Amino acid sequence: MAKRIPNQRLGGKGEMRSVTLFTGQWADLPLAELAPMAKRFGYDGLELACWGDHVDVARAAEDPAYCARQRKILSDQGLGLWAIANHLVGQLTLDPNSDHRSDAWAPPSCAGNPEKKRAWAIEEMKRTARAAHNLGVSVVTGFTGSPIWHMIYPWPPAGPTDIADGYKRFAEVWVPILDEYQAQGVRFALEVHPGEIAFDLYSMQMALDAVHSHPAFGINLDPSHLIWQGVDPVEMIHAFPDRIFHVHVKDASVVRNGRTGILSSHLPFGDPRRAWDFRSPGRGDVQFTPMVRALNQVGYQGPLSVEWEDNTMERTVGAPEAAAFVRRMDFPSPAGGSFEDAFKR
Repeated sequence: MAKRIPNQRLGGKGEMRSVTLFTGQWADLPLAELAPMAKRFGYDGLELACWGDHVDVARAAEDPAYCARQRKILSDQGLGLWAIANHLVGQLTLDPNSDHRSDAWAPPSCAGNPEKKRAWAIEEMKRTARAAHNLGVSVVTGFTGSPIWHMIYPWPPAGPTDIADGYKRFAEVWVPILDEYQAQGVRFALEVHPGEIAFDLYSMQMALDAVHSHPAFGINLDPSHLIWQGVDPVEMIHAFPDRIFHVHVKDASVVRNGRTGILSSHLPFGDPRRAWDFRSPGRGDVQFTPMVRALNQVGYQGPLSVEWEDNTMERTVGAPEAAAFVRRMDFPSPAGGSFEDAFKR
């Protein structure tokens, strides 16, 4: 296994977790502009997206000087870096890629060619592991896509082997990618999410089984994508205590009015007729206190990374509010044992 590059220490027992901002929704801003803004907002660090100018995967995989420059942009503001994210490219590895929607996520030469996009994406996800290593981080968050998501409602009827074949295909594509992550001392944290090979507890177990519990494969826990499906994030934490590699703090609100269901009627985010929508942390239906207790119980000491999405709120108002919310709702595991130990002394 490649030697790990030292990074800032994460929280230990009895210490608060670092609060970071995922930059995916801020990639329209240059990193040099976003970093001081995030510091003013109250964040400890950033989870850098591999789009915009935040992380150029090809350069980071080969050029330590480039990595040092990107890290210096953060360190000059007193910000840390614990994870990078490559959701868009990861999606292309297993998605059917059969329409124009993902053309912009690959080089122009791949546009309109599903298998060319896929081949490029598989190699780019391996390069992402090397980029993470060179940047000194141990986690890449992202997506995998899915060859069977379109079968979520089995009509036309799915045959007895169709779903199993989908997980077999996931293993064929992703075990070589995960091997590269392991070789680089980096772990891949799948954001369990509709449209991915794992979208709830049982599908995550199927994914783990398919790759024989590969040590580099785990979860980026995002409760906002679970609660509108009716999945309890706490159950996910306790089901996979050693696979919670990273945590997103994002909220969602579920409002059933009898006219629309969780499939949301092809209505865009922000449309008030939807049955659910994303909300700034603390302004939706996610119960964060039970999540924090569960994270403490399984020993998660990594960052809490705000993925800010709320179509009814200005982001420069919501992001600092979210940072303050995370600091209020988080609390550390006890450093000195149970409160009952006081009675024994």
